[in-house]
Amino acid sequence: MSHDGATASAAARNSWRPMIAIALTQVLMSFNVAALPVSLGGMVEDFGAAPTTVSTGIVMYGLAVAALVMLGAKLGQRFGWVVVFRGVLILFLLSTILMVTAPGVWFMIAAQGLAGASAAILVPALVALIAENYHGDQQATAVGSLGSARAASGISAFLIGGVLGTYIGWRPVWMLLAGLTILIFILSFSLRGDRGDRTVTIDGVGAILIGTSIMCLTLGFNNLNGWGVLAATDGAPFSLIGLSPAPVLILIGVVLGHGFLVWTRRRSAIGQVPLIDLRVIGTPKERAAIFAMFIIVALEAAVNFTIPLYIQIVQGRSALDTAFAMMPFNLTVFISALLVVRFYRKFSSRTIAQFSFCLTTIALVWLAIVVTNDWQTLPTILGLIAFGVGQGALVTLVFNVLVTSAPASLAGDVGSVRGTAQNLASAVGTAVSGALLVMLLSIGITQSIAVNGGLSDDLEARLEVADVNFIANDQLRDTLEDSNVAPADVDQAVQVNTEARLTALRTGLLVLAGISALAIIPSRRLPQRRHEEIPDPSPEDSSVAAGES
Repeated sequence: MSHDGATASAAARNSWRPMIAIALTQVLMSFNVAALPVSLGGMVEDFGAAPTTVSTGIVMYGLAVAALVMLGAKLGQRFGWVVVFRGVLILFLLSTILMVTAPGVWFMIAAQGLAGASAAILVPALVALIAENYHGDQQATAVGSLGSARAASGISAFLIGGVLGTYIGWRPVWMLLAGLTILIFILSFSLRGDRGDRTVTIDGVGAILIGTSIMCLTLGFNNLNGWGVLAATDGAPFSLIGLSPAPVLILIGVVLGHGFLVWTRRRSAIGQVPLIDLRVIGTPKERAAIFAMFIIVALEAAVNFTIPLYIQIVQGRSALDTAFAMMPFNLTVFISALLVVRFYRKFSSRTIAQFSFCLTTIALVWLAIVVTNDWQTLPTILGLIAFGVGQGALVTLVFNVLVTSAPASLAGDVGSVRGTAQNLASAVGTAVSGALLVMLLSIGITQSIAVNGGLSDDLEARLEVADVNFIANDQLRDTLEDSNVAPADVDQAVQVNTEARLTALRTGLLVLAGISALAIIPSRRLPQRRHEEIPDPSPEDSSVAAGES
């Protein structure tokens, strides 16, 4: 081989080095989120908090990303993606240190808020850096690898988190993430990026509108159970003529979100730079892709919260048991995310999406039918596998629809839209599933008491408390025995608790199946054909890829 040929070959091989840092960053963020459910039991025991309180950490991460990701995209465009990327890695490192040293649950929640704020810049940075470093077929391959990295991190998080959580503790998981953050910082010096464009202005009004909107939506959904779905409960911080503040916050969030769209269109019409270029969601197919992404990520978050909740809290099993029970799902998501691209040339995006939503719907209905108190039975595993196939295919598909529909100059905006949709969906999915399950549990306990009867008035009052939450049988038994409840009443109360939890799970899965089925209708707006590859940026675009709106 000639010297020139060897040099060209080496350049071709070396051209993938920046992708290592980009892919590992996706692993870093996804691993952090995926490790939270598998660490649920350890955190509940360590902090002495309710599972729904611990799950607020997941919600806080998603809230911070969704609320700040559009602002984060503009910061990257203004100051340069590589410089901002490295600075934010330091903030993420601080969040991992806070996780390791957290003395209480609210420190953990604050750490996840800091991690989410960091990810708000990292999420659009990944798409923008791909646009900076890769073109054509390489760019399409690089974009596809993000979905695979996300799925792979889910598998590794459950395995590593399960082993460490069972034999050592949940905190070493974030020690590993701290080391990974340092490694990515070192690898970031292989990234190529522009110096930013100081003429890029930041729409402060738009940032406040969308950030406040997402905060109101997330807080409203997350507190539906604690504050009340309609009427205010005793746990509500205040009430409006007896009305719970939770639905009021949700309504305010919707109104502010609409206000953000109106404001953004107005700025664009008068020639000012908006917080996000609405051209990335300007067509029905792009809006359908966003809707599909929101639904499937919300369903994924609900499943990722529900299953560990039942394994660790209801069954009282270890984090390692959780990892093994979730392995079929996570492995299937990873494989389907890799293989779905093989069907792009044979089937349209619309066909693949509709088939995938049908599959997730059938899987959730199947799980509701066959689920028992043993998650590792073959029928349950088959249901998780079917759901994983549909979920993995959808997440990769809709992201590719968005990326291939936009020019390279809007890569940062595509990344921010993706980050907003995914993280808001994850936060809402976790919050709503928690509120739904607790509400169903409360209804189930009340119905079980009415059907069974025979319990003392005192014990009925204990089981019908307003702040009813998921509790392990052993913990319930210990609590009642400490209260000098008769042994026969203790056994019956445990039976009521067991039946109500299983009923809540099955009903919750059916509700999720209904949401999945409804998503089939708007998915008809996805394109009949898929762009075969991401178009190369024009010469002027390549100098500022993802740097303009």
